[in-house]
Amino acid sequence: MSNTVETAARTAPAAVIVAIDGPSGTGKSSTSKAVAAKLGLSYLDTGAQYRAITWWMLTNGIDVTDPVAIADAAGKPVIVSGTDPSAPTITVDGIDASGPIRTQEVTSKVSAVSAVPEVRTLITELQRSIAKGAALGIVVEGRDIGTTVLPDANLKIFLTASPEARAARRSGELKGADVSATREALLKRDAADSSRKTSPLAKADDAVEVDTSDLTLDQVIECVVTLVEGKRAAK
Repeated sequence: MSNTVETAARTAPAAVIVAIDGPSGTGKSSTSKAVAAKLGLSYLDTGAQYRAITWWMLTNGIDVTDPVAIADAAGKPVIVSGTDPSAPTITVDGIDASGPIRTQEVTSKVSAVSAVPEVRTLITELQRSIAKGAALGIVVEGRDIGTTVLPDANLKIFLTASPEARAARRSGELKGADVSATREALLKRDAADSSRKTSPLAKADDAVEVDTSDLTLDQVIECVVTLVEGKRAAK
């Protein structure tokens, strides 16, 4: 009996924590979900958590231009993230927030809210606890995962793409959106995320950079799956 258990333990894939960072429009979410689903890992969209707290602030009349007001309210909402890559969920105080957090109003305010140190501290602790609780491993996507949230992740990947490719993709997601306006909005978001004092968008020194500009989504997924499998085999 014990030999059977030992054999199963040896043949089971090693649990891996995968950090996937990068700016908007690089294919981060689609890639992360697909990789997690293919490899039987949990999945966490950290950006959704920042969107969720931003949505809660807007819904509850918090002045999102006032960092002090944001900091004072940061600990009030209860954010719960489901980690099934085929059907990720997010609730705020028990309310399904998956739709409301994707509005343009939330998108335009999330950088300001997520730049407040008290918000980042709370959400980072939440993200670490979720990653720690993923028994089989997890793919965590965001902007500061490899550098700040999970600096000891087994594998760190930084997705990039040209502004033109990113704008074209994002415009395709937002049916009828103006590509040039979308490009400007993405660059503005990049500047805000990269220049904030607390946990800026940055590539970790030991991250593998993957430029997705000229790759199909399937090619990006295949590339990342290969990297993860290589890391698993080395464990």
